[in-house]
Amino acid sequence: MEIGTVGVVGAGQMGNGIAHVLALAGYDVILTDVSPAAIERALATIGRNLERQVARGRIAAADREATLGRIRTTAALADLSPSDLVIEAATEREEVKNAIFAGLLPHLAPHTILTSNTSSISITRLASRTDRPGRFMGFHFMNPVPVMQLVELIRGIATDDATFAACHGVVERLGKTAASAEDYPAFIVNRILMPMINEAVYALYEGVGNVRSIDTSLRLGANHPMGPLELADFIGLDTCLAIMNVLHEGFADTKYRPCPLLVKYVEAGWLGRKTERGFYDYRGESPVPTR
Repeated sequence: MEIGTVGVVGAGQMGNGIAHVLALAGYDVILTDVSPAAIERALATIGRNLERQVARGRIAAADREATLGRIRTTAALADLSPSDLVIEAATEREEVKNAIFAGLLPHLAPHTILTSNTSSISITRLASRTDRPGRFMGFHFMNPVPVMQLVELIRGIATDDATFAACHGVVERLGKTAASAEDYPAFIVNRILMPMINEAVYALYEGVGNVRSIDTSLRLGANHPMGPLELADFIGLDTCLAIMNVLHEGFADTKYRPCPLLVKYVEAGWLGRKTERGFYDYRGESPVPTR
């Protein structure tokens, strides 16, 4: 099917990046969020990121203006009714996602494809709560969306071939690369990445090394661009914990047990960059390890 208009639910870090790349690729985008302030921040972020692309010569100034002109914002889910494709990019909580889909369904056309940007939750289970499990799948972008080239496409047990082909076509038009993942907890990227981050937190918890030595070891010893604890702060410690819980519950294997120190940081509200404290303290001129 032909995708012309895309609805994006959630104007946070992932949602604004998804709206950015879709509009830049020529799609008409309807961006919604329950928070008007979040929508304002999203538009400001998209504008800054587009300006950065102009400054680096990656797009023309006219492309920036055209991209912003393709993004319409709203606080009402009902306004997503013209969408051919909807990408849900809300918080990583299943009950929130189910509530969003329930609110959307009465307003969508029969042909509209529903997708979730979930990084770990069962696509089959999410789809089963809707009226269109055949036209439902996982559409998992990497963060930051304008920079990262990969998109995981996850078929639920009922996802039909036309839906997969349409979503694969969107990824190609965005100039990104699709990786097809089976519908198992955390899919491919986070199935591998999150246990590594969790193990780094265990190394910190057990005193194997401090924050700086652990991150330096992985940056220089494994040639990672970012240490695992720095990366956890960038992703959000609450998101890391949510994914580890999905892995632990989904596989019932103790190797996925979240580190108690990760739990404590989340309980303290130290969630990383977005709260200015996590494994690093970001409130000064440069990040300072908190352990």
